[in-house]
Amino acid sequence: MSQMEIDRVVSQMRALRAQVNGPSVQSVRPGDLGALLPGPAGVGGSSATGATNAMSFASVLRNGLERINEAQAQSSASQRAFERGDPGMDLPQVMIDMQKASIAFRGAVEVRNRMISAYQEIMNMPV
Repeated sequence: MSQMEIDRVVSQMRALRAQVNGPSVQSVRPGDLGALLPGPAGVGGSSATGATNAMSFASVLRNGLERINEAQAQSSASQRAFERGDPGMDLPQVMIDMQKASIAFRGAVEVRNRMISAYQEIMNMPV
């Protein structure tokens, strides 16, 4: 692997890390903290109704699952392209696509597990 390919892979990894982590703590000034938190002035809640919040939660969940599906489809496509010997597909890109799909799927499973746990906890609360 040439130095140029290594630099490209490292820059992609840094870009992915920046997407996942969002703004770093060092780049946020104390006055900007409210902009990072949901709701008015950074305090939980908003003027929207519960139905709107549920709709937005459902849409966020749907969009997340669609992105996971896209990552898995991209991973499969890049694997097939590499197996066929397509000239534009190199092994580092295939590995990155596979890792993206794997991380996305593991994240979805963790969200599902936490949602089930929260549901069970709510169901076990005394009335």
